[in-house]
Amino acid sequence: MKRSQQDKIMQDLQKKMVFLVGPRQSGKTWLAKEIAKFYHQAVYLNYDRKADREIIQKEAWLESTDLLILDELHKMPEWKQYIKGVFDTKTPHLSILVTGSARLDAFQATGESLAGRYFVHHLLPFAPAELKNTPYNNIDRFIQRGGFPEPFLAETDEAAERWRLQYVNGLIREDILDFEQIHDLRAMQLVLDLLRERVGSPISYSTIAQDVGVSPTTVRKYIQILEALYIIFRVTPFTRNIARSLLKEPKIYFFDNGLVNGDVGAKFENMVAVCLLKYIYSRSDYQGQRVTLHYLRTKEGKEVDFCISKNHVIEQLIEAKNNTSNIDSSLHYFSHKYNLPATQLIKEAKREYKVNERITLRDARKFLGELII
Repeated sequence: MKRSQQDKIMQDLQKKMVFLVGPRQSGKTWLAKEIAKFYHQAVYLNYDRKADREIIQKEAWLESTDLLILDELHKMPEWKQYIKGVFDTKTPHLSILVTGSARLDAFQATGESLAGRYFVHHLLPFAPAELKNTPYNNIDRFIQRGGFPEPFLAETDEAAERWRLQYVNGLIREDILDFEQIHDLRAMQLVLDLLRERVGSPISYSTIAQDVGVSPTTVRKYIQILEALYIIFRVTPFTRNIARSLLKEPKIYFFDNGLVNGDVGAKFENMVAVCLLKYIYSRSDYQGQRVTLHYLRTKEGKEVDFCISKNHVIEQLIEAKNNTSNIDSSLHYFSHKYNLPATQLIKEAKREYKVNERITLRDARKFLGELII
């Protein structure tokens, strides 16, 4: 199945390096090898493999190589300095594709600048917008299995769950320990488990710290690691021009919808969050827009699940509801008070309609399928 970003990545490879980043097993290696089929002399090297690591360190690929794919390069000491040297001295016919399952901004401490040398492409799990013209565009499938290719396309729910068990074990035992030395792996596992149960709710670092028996600073560090490895992402409250908004507490969502321990409502909200983030990344990666995803909440508890802002100005409000067509009172409040367009998403809306000049009720599959990715 061709990923929607393939053509854009191939276009950018003709101009600069491309960094293809995203969660573990979201399809980065598969996509890189699909792109390699369009080159005459492509070479794939994975830093985790000893033989490949030696070739990387010696820059021993053939002069005729026209596409160099470097996987998990961020695990190499001083990798930024290395790739900068490779790019600055490469032959004109060589394209470079770097893939990895960790955020580039997690490695800024290396002190080496790659400014002007690369484009970033975020590869996230499948979303309705990517599969809208396929037989797989089923909202319940996205909610229960998540959008990661292997469990999503698995023939049975049992096969999907077997994948997820191995996936979680791999995250804890391999990726996290590779990223940073964790002295108390049990505490990290407990933090992850608690986050799985609190999807969609503002997170208190001090409360989690009390539950786990560690300091709030340690909880914050663990969450930053989980975020850097594309396991979770934070949605922070929007504060500009919104009176009395909470200033600190983020909400946590999982890239893998199947990791959410909650009811259908929580799983539905998490799925919407992933789809909106994919849309945000698309506008940032391909249109160069400063677009961010937030939520709204006052100290009195009025809350809207999501708001999309561009250049610190809210474009629209979005509320995710599993099975009610009654327009949320907080959505009414914020939309009316700040004159903002608003959408309430229903998992399966019998009909879509405009509530008033600002608020619209939409079917989730149709709305999410229309997002540009």
